[in-house]
Order: sequence, then C-alpha cells, then structure tokens
Amino acid sequence: KLGRSNMREGFDAMQSRRPVVLITGGSRGIGASVAQLAAARGYDVAITYRSERGAAERVLEACRASGAAALACQGDVAVEADVVRMFDEAEAGLGPLSHVVNNAGVTGRSSPLAEAAAETIRTCIDINVLGAIWVAREAARRLSRKRGAAGGTIVNISSVAASLGSPNEYVWYAASKGAIDSLTIGMARELAGDGIRVNAVSPGMTKTDIHERSSGDVGRMERLRPFIPMNRIGEPEEIAEVVLFLMADGASYITGANLPVSGGRG
Repeated sequence: KLGRSNMREGFDAMQSRRPVVLITGGSRGIGASVAQLAAARGYDVAITYRSERGAAERVLEACRASGAAALACQGDVAVEADVVRMFDEAEAGLGPLSHVVNNAGVTGRSSPLAEAAAETIRTCIDINVLGAIWVAREAARRLSRKRGAAGGTIVNISSVAASLGSPNEYVWYAASKGAIDSLTIGMARELAGDGIRVNAVSPGMTKTDIHERSSGDVGRMERLRPFIPMNRIGEPEEIAEVVLFLMADGASYITGANLPVSGGRG
C-alpha cells in the first residue's frame, strides 16, 4: 500500500511539474522577452548568456517575480563544449527540458560585403549558424522520445533578412538566417516521428539594441520604418507571443513552419 501511495505521489508530481524552457541569448532583446513571457505563462526558465551577467540577472529577477524557477548559464553557443555544459546545467537546476528556443545571434558591423572584415563574417557565422546547429543537435538529443525523454518543441529565431538579403548592410547575416530556415525544415521532418516539433519565427524590424550594439547602425530602424507596411517598429514582446504560441499545445499540429512577424515587410 505504501509503495502504491509513493508511486501515485510521484505521478502527481510529474503531472504538476512546470514545463522547462531553455532560451539561448536570453539576457537581452527578444530572448529576454521570451524568457519573461514564458515565466508568466507557467514555464520554468533557463537562459544562456555570453558575457553580460548583470543583464542576465535582471531577466532572472523578472522571471522569479512571476513565480518561475529561473537560472542563467554562461557560455558561448559557438563552442560545442559550452553548449553541452549549458544544457547540463539547465537540466541539473530545473529538471528535464521540454522546450528550447534557439535565439542567440549577432549581425556584425554593417557594411557592404566587399568592405566586411573576415572576423566580422566569421563571428556571425560561428554564432548564428554553427552555434544554432550545436544547440539544435543538443535539443534533439535531450527531447527525444527514442532516447527516453518526453518530446517537446524547438523554436529557431530566424529573420526576414533571409528573404530580403540585407544588401549594403550585412548580407552574411542574411545568409546565416537562410541557414536557420533550412535547419528548421530539415529538423522538423527528421524529428516529427520522435515527438519533437521544430518551427521558426522570422522577426522583422524590432525594438532591440542589436543595431547599436552589433551593427553600429544607430539610425537603421527609423531609416527603414517607411518600408514597413504597418509603418511601425515591432516590440520584442510581439515576437515572444508567437514563440510562446509555437511552444504551446495549441500549435500541436504545426511543425516545419516559419512565421514572419514583420509588420508586412519581407
């Protein structure tokens, strides 16, 4: 009788456990908004960050204020060993993952391709492409029903730049997001029978500091705003809403999709 009671309690605990999401690049911008919205919607949250511990701590405080367990894992997604370690830390601290948001990315300093430094291009590709692939591979391993997990979702953050090409700004960044689009399609088909849904969100112009911090093009948002049919810049919370939709059970028959959130541009 005691054994049955313990089994029942264990089952109830599993049923009541909050889902756990890992968000790469979660200390700022879209990643931070996804983390805070996920916490408010009942998820426990792990975020990764490369260098800004203070920004990560502020996101954790906001998540915990919503009642979530939250932790930050420092590392570089472009380094395979860091990715594995960050997944290990997230699961050790919060339990098995149920969702992964593959968000970390950079643009590099804005310029025509002919004037771009090799290091600018290499850093962008290492983080946006190689890093995204390391994260996606590790997510597939951790969520796989065939490997004993419960399944889940992967949401890749792409960009409408993949279809626009970003000429005279950063075509290498656009190319990196084209890779994310292909990654999404391939993984969705590869993992559909393994209980893992894989989708992408493609933001357009969004109010984050990536333009000032990464591209150096301070006036880019206002310069391009007239080309947006809705004539306004998106909010990171608007991107987060779509990410959370794709993670939710309401999107249970959606995989391999790429949803633009761009005000009609792209």
